[in-house]
Amino acid sequence: MKKETAATRRKRLLYKPVSVFDALGEHDEESIETISEAYRDLLDSGKTVRECVENARAMAEQWGFKPFERGVKLNPGDKVYTADNCKNIVLAVIGSAPLSDGARIMAAHVDTPGLDLKPNPLYEDSGLAMLKTHYYGGIKKYQWLAMPLELRGVVFLKNGGHVDIHVGADPYDPVLTITDLLPHLSAEQNKKTISEGFSAENLNVLIGLRPYADVAAGDEDRVKLAVMSWLNEKYGIVEEDLRTAELSLVPASNARDVGFDRAMLGAYGQDDRVCAFAGLHAILRAENPVHTAVCVLADKEEIGSEGISGIQSGHFDAFMEELCDMQQVKLRHCYAKSFCFSGDVCNAYDPNFADAHDKRNNARLGYGVSVVKYTGSRGKSGASDASAETFSRTRGLLEGAGVVWQTGELGRVDLGGGGTMACFIARRNIEVIDVGISLLSMHAPFEVVAKADLFMLCKAFSALFAD
Repeated sequence: MKKETAATRRKRLLYKPVSVFDALGEHDEESIETISEAYRDLLDSGKTVRECVENARAMAEQWGFKPFERGVKLNPGDKVYTADNCKNIVLAVIGSAPLSDGARIMAAHVDTPGLDLKPNPLYEDSGLAMLKTHYYGGIKKYQWLAMPLELRGVVFLKNGGHVDIHVGADPYDPVLTITDLLPHLSAEQNKKTISEGFSAENLNVLIGLRPYADVAAGDEDRVKLAVMSWLNEKYGIVEEDLRTAELSLVPASNARDVGFDRAMLGAYGQDDRVCAFAGLHAILRAENPVHTAVCVLADKEEIGSEGISGIQSGHFDAFMEELCDMQQVKLRHCYAKSFCFSGDVCNAYDPNFADAHDKRNNARLGYGVSVVKYTGSRGKSGASDASAETFSRTRGLLEGAGVVWQTGELGRVDLGGGGTMACFIARRNIEVIDVGISLLSMHAPFEVVAKADLFMLCKAFSALFAD
């Protein structure tokens, strides 16, 4: 018997991370660009949760999905969706196997850290019109300063109607901004920590300077009145309507290619809209699956998945229960046989901040899908922590579909931590594991992903629905 060489044994026994670029097929580069362009379009048009859900609904209908109707018989291959409160959506393709055999579920979130307006936001100070904000989710406050911002959202009127607000997206629109302190006057600020030096109550948005023409000099709120007059003429709203509005500030910039090679994509809100897009991409193309394929796009993950539009609400369960009732299957029996990819991102290893990572265990940009066994903080607090059986099953699915994958974590142990929706899926007795991709500058106004990783993620979710 021929003796095994050291090189052969090394290849057989030792693990070595694989770059996606070393595993691409002949036509994969073209597919990567096609998928990236579609993703870019959704990022630019969907910078708020409402916009993301509406985009998903519109795309679903274009692909033959129908609104779910209670009592209407569904057959294998039928495509249905249910959207609730304009803030979350669940899509399903009915499988040939009964729901007693379980479903294949991909769950992601479409909310992202941002800035929301307070209920009484508009005021004037020293001749400047300003808006008060309340930050949402975890983002470094200083990152919002001295950058152009858009205002997006919906305002409900006293008569029951509503109007959509978009200011700053069009190249001819004005933009808004939060001012920063000049370095010449920052001596006291520089003595403070980052969290102390940038107050949440000072994240006030500059929106106007010109006084209303017919108000005498010295009178109060001349600039505020001018701004409110502009809003009234353009949108038909009065200040009282702002109290019931849902308005957010987002970066006034669109997704851009990053790098001379254009191999990366930078944009706001990619955590977790990159996984939401990949899940939507996969379920739209799911045809006649064996097990019912379900894609859940939820809200409020950044603050614990709370509220009526978060994954902890009853919306997903109510929809699944309706499907089960049609087949005379108990919901708990369906859940016990189901399998779920909790689609969420993790941080990519960043050589600029090497001390924050465990280089051997952090995911790397361009090395494919990231499978995260556990998240949480410190001693895995708040983690789902998938079992070895679940991880092995995931490995088989990915490798069977030719998906390049890696493992990931959220940085060094005890340095910080975070969570995903996986723990809330697991509470339903659904087998679940986190599957996503890695990001650079996660939770910043401009996050970076590898286009090739997104391509692999779409393949991963398609493999789940085909299982």
